[in-house]
Amino acid sequence: MQYAKRGRARFASHRDFDRAFQRALRRAGIPMAFSSGFSPHPRISYANASPTGAATEAEYLELGLAAVLEPGWVRDELNAAMPDGLVIVRVVEAGPGSLADRLTASRWELVLAGVDPAELSGAVTELLAAEQHEVERMTKTGLRHFDVRGAILSLASAGERLDLVSLIGEPLVRPDDVVQALHALRPVLKTGVPALATRLEQGVWDGAEIRDPLAD
Repeated sequence: MQYAKRGRARFASHRDFDRAFQRALRRAGIPMAFSSGFSPHPRISYANASPTGAATEAEYLELGLAAVLEPGWVRDELNAAMPDGLVIVRVVEAGPGSLADRLTASRWELVLAGVDPAELSGAVTELLAAEQHEVERMTKTGLRHFDVRGAILSLASAGERLDLVSLIGEPLVRPDDVVQALHALRPVLKTGVPALATRLEQGVWDGAEIRDPLAD
């Protein structure tokens, strides 16, 4: 399944979405498959969920069913039961292999309200010209330092907007990490207004573009 978080739903965390999705499954009467053992759980597997606060048009999950159902019917029934802003975009029958292996890159749109477009363009040029650029972020395991530049496949600015294509790897470089790098290069870009991030695509990077992970 491909799903989206739109509008105010961008502030829904991954756990919020999971709870809403499981409620929608029950309300829609979707016959779920469950894990075995003393505490069975629905067979739901998420792949590379976006950070809280980011809108997205391209999140993915796999769902195990206890019966064969028509994908379009599943999509429509779930959407009728989902909260506003959480949308099931597509449902297809799962193919062979791991869904996570089909997600190697993301395309993001970032809006940096109030920045000087010339300064933003200059910072982008400087970042792309660098061989590496380290940032730091607090994680569950403590403060981590990692290279942002190595994860950037393409980065371009237009006014207050950025178009970013980045690799999905370990450690995962997030859009706010790229913004942090740009702020370090041009401190004047810091307006006090958080960047608004929207994930537009996710899929396999073939060297030139992102391929649809549900196309095969």
